[in-house]
Amino acid sequence: MVCLQPADIYLIDEPSAYLDSEQRIVASKVIKRFILHAKKTAFVVEHDFIMATYLADRVIVYEGRPSVDCTANSPQSLLTGMNLFLSHLDITFRRDPTNYRPKINKLDSTKDREQKAAGSYYYLDD
Repeated sequence: MVCLQPADIYLIDEPSAYLDSEQRIVASKVIKRFILHAKKTAFVVEHDFIMATYLADRVIVYEGRPSVDCTANSPQSLLTGMNLFLSHLDITFRRDPTNYRPKINKLDSTKDREQKAAGSYYYLDD
């Protein structure tokens, strides 16, 4: 990331690209610390699920058919947005109690069925 002068809003595209898992942790901590300390806004496009959920406090979920017809929802809390996104994929996540990383529940497992029945496709805490 290169920025030649201070900005009010930072646009960050795929900060985890080409980074290994250890470098991703360092990069996400640096980005988050900078944004919080500088009291700035950042729009981060990220496809690494763990990094995206670590960096985000709000998310924008797109609905529709990619490259055909798409609508952006208004910004939502991480929990609300992830529940919406994962419900469209019919996937539930939980946090691993030992390392707190998100893990996909096995399709139709007891935990998967319980979370879907409760409308909780994504958990911030377990």
